[in-house]
Amino acid sequence: MRTEICEKLGIEYPIFAFTHCRDVVAAVSNSGGMGVLGAVGFTVDELIANLNWIDEHVGEKPYAVDIVIPAKYQGKGENISEEKLEKQLRDMVPDEHRAFARKILEDAGVPELPEDEVVRELIGWTETTAGPLLEEALKHDKVRLIANALGTPPANVVKEIQDSGRLVAALCGSVKHGLSHKEAGLDIVVCQGGEGGGHTGDVGSIVLWPEVIDAVAPIPVLAAGGIGSGRQMAAAMAMGAAGVWAGTLWLTTAESDCPPPQVQSYLDATSRDTVRSRAWTGKPCRMLKNKWTETWDSKETPDPLGMPLQWMVTAEAVIRGHHYPEKAKDINFNPCGQIVGSTNTVKPVRKIIQDMIEEYLEAVDRLNELLPG
Repeated sequence: MRTEICEKLGIEYPIFAFTHCRDVVAAVSNSGGMGVLGAVGFTVDELIANLNWIDEHVGEKPYAVDIVIPAKYQGKGENISEEKLEKQLRDMVPDEHRAFARKILEDAGVPELPEDEVVRELIGWTETTAGPLLEEALKHDKVRLIANALGTPPANVVKEIQDSGRLVAALCGSVKHGLSHKEAGLDIVVCQGGEGGGHTGDVGSIVLWPEVIDAVAPIPVLAAGGIGSGRQMAAAMAMGAAGVWAGTLWLTTAESDCPPPQVQSYLDATSRDTVRSRAWTGKPCRMLKNKWTETWDSKETPDPLGMPLQWMVTAEAVIRGHHYPEKAKDINFNPCGQIVGSTNTVKPVRKIIQDMIEEYLEAVDRLNELLPG
């Protein structure tokens, strides 16, 4: 199981855990894998606090940070300040969409936010807003990998990361995306099949993984989308993956900071309870289907806007959902993959990783027993 990526990054197992929870990041890194903190949604001050906390809780273990610089978004390429970009984009959002989102919240009985609560509509969904987050991440020596969640990072970003002595990775959902990453000189490609959570394409992992692995060779590929057990990890490694990248797996762990009602939604869900929808971010994103996704996906309602305009419509709903998780239970933003059907009990991170390793070894032994002699 110890691949070249393990040697380069100084980790024991090629298990990468994407999460927005610092406790999960630390627990995974301390268990031999690599925790990956999703920075989107943090202010710079919030990111500083989280990275400082992780630094104090991982000893000498490394970890990673995931940023979001989409390949395409409204306002891309405009060399203006974050404040001017936000104002320009806000003017592009129809009042109809804002009113529609607020009506869903009102019909669900979700209370208004406190008067002093600031809704940040334009978070790290653009190069302008992601830049300061990247700058801060590169100040932390234990951050050994920077990943980009949407598209190939700009050349100057790739150079900045690699010049700092770190590795750079990016997610892809097609061979075309993977080849773009290869041409840009990335160190790692994270290939996510359509059953994965969050932003994802529509080709399943068992088809997509080997296609991308062959196309971008010799760049190592981490398999994502549907990773929830050692058997699935063994299947990915058998197809040539250098490791695995999982996200949904950590949402219901003992260390997760998800509100209890949201955790219960994940625990109760089956693998058939997710949907790819543009209803929250403007790009196809897999999440639990609920009244919010059903309402936005109806033919009689406004079409979701592109990224980041749709998030500027839904940001308040996300924050109200965090403030009042029980009230917002039926309309909350619950990004996750189809593997959510297997996450039906709360376990510590270390136990999940141990179980994955044991099941991986059992799967490999089972295959070896099929060989002649």
